[in-house]
Amino acid sequence: MMQKISYVAILFFVTGLIGCSASRQTFDPQHKYSQKQLQQDYRVFRGVLEESHPSLYWFTPKDSMDLYFNEGFSHITDSMTETQFRNVLSYVISKVHCGHTAVRYSKKYSKYLDTAKIKMFPLSFKVWGDSMAITANINRKDSILRYGTLVTAIDGYSTRRLTDSFMNFISGDGNSLNGKYQSLSNSGSFGNLYRNIIGLKDQIAVSYIDSNGIEQTVSVPVFDPSLKDTTKRVAHAVTAAPKPPKEKERQRPLLPLSARYVQIDTSLSSAYMTIHTFTRGNRLRSFYRKVFRELQRRNIQHLVVDVRTNGGGDAGLSTLLTRYLANKKFKLADSLYAVRRSSKYHKYIGWQPFYWSLMQFVTHKKDDGKYHFGYFERHYFHPKKRYHFNNNVYLVTGGNSFSATTLFVKALQGQQNVKVVGEETGGGAYGNSAWMIPDVTLPNTKVRFRLPKFRLVMDKDLVKEGRGIIPDIQVSPTRETIIRGIDPKAAVIRHIILQKQKIGIAQQ
Repeated sequence: MMQKISYVAILFFVTGLIGCSASRQTFDPQHKYSQKQLQQDYRVFRGVLEESHPSLYWFTPKDSMDLYFNEGFSHITDSMTETQFRNVLSYVISKVHCGHTAVRYSKKYSKYLDTAKIKMFPLSFKVWGDSMAITANINRKDSILRYGTLVTAIDGYSTRRLTDSFMNFISGDGNSLNGKYQSLSNSGSFGNLYRNIIGLKDQIAVSYIDSNGIEQTVSVPVFDPSLKDTTKRVAHAVTAAPKPPKEKERQRPLLPLSARYVQIDTSLSSAYMTIHTFTRGNRLRSFYRKVFRELQRRNIQHLVVDVRTNGGGDAGLSTLLTRYLANKKFKLADSLYAVRRSSKYHKYIGWQPFYWSLMQFVTHKKDDGKYHFGYFERHYFHPKKRYHFNNNVYLVTGGNSFSATTLFVKALQGQQNVKVVGEETGGGAYGNSAWMIPDVTLPNTKVRFRLPKFRLVMDKDLVKEGRGIIPDIQVSPTRETIIRGIDPKAAVIRHIILQKQKIGIAQQ
């Protein structure tokens, strides 16, 4: 009997493996869904957002949002692939101006992308304003399109036309353009948008400014991982491009970890703390405690906290860091509320029963009809007493500073010993829509999108502007700093510290 069961188990196991293998082999990324299926998915997409999104009309009036919804639906005139349908949804969602609301591929398509050898756009850029400078080139033997080269057009599309077009498919908070420019600058982002929206050919015509300031155009191959050699240029063979130089570092690392680390420079009585994320699992609580204990022991006078790459995470961890630096009590929110607890689309919303149950305990319906998270609206957080840092603080921000990171920066900006240095944050200075963010899975295509449950308002007076946090000292990249491998933000802060040291010596 046991032997028979084993044979049956093996049979099912082998059948399952064959089934899984066949599923992987037969997945077709070019499969087209019927117009009827797409329209059904779109109605669910629109219905969920109109019913449950707390900030659907925060920056786009309802009549305008209705026009965008109708425009999206009007594009479903025939069958579409998942990528084509996802483009339609991304266009509409970008009009909500919520960086926490974004469209994702279906799980099957995501698994396909993890292993598929698809052709890739070969270049990455630092994008700002109407400028694009190359920051990476997969074709490593390319000596023409090198690090720092300014690109003016691709396949005849000007830089401005490309960036303006791609902005229509990127989610971002409010009216912060810098956050969207940074999204285009993140590794692979520009290339993915180019492939999905414009399409990739085997050769790309890149117009650029050469060393003599003259615009030139060169044809380059896309990167094809299925081929052994995709680095041959159409014109001629090339030599390896030099890597950008790095500044010499005098600091000594302490407690190194990829998510967070600190470097101490005793000659400047300064410390440079980098926090890449506030997500759990990175032992940030113990890291904070050890770092601030060390800063106190060494009597460090200047602390730089670099959060320009920090996309957020657990607000509890960002708040804890704030408490080590704040000199007075602070609140996270003037208001924090949801518009609904339940949903008629519950079967499409991930973890809906869990979120419904949780919201019964943490929210209360007020006279405005909203479900308020009263604890954060009332609660004040107090500065840490042990190992509190009271000296000069410099917060480094950029377009990737988002979500919980903006809570951290906003709570400290304006404090006498704090200066915010860098670029406008991608996260809104006024607040955001986040906290509980389940995925919604559409019934036919299985395309997913994120649905924030709560609207958080940090500063109601800033909502109308809809901008990110504007630094006290604005420092942006230039082609020169990119080519030389210079970090202009760190250089400005170093200059400030040196000047304060000179003043201190003169006063002695």
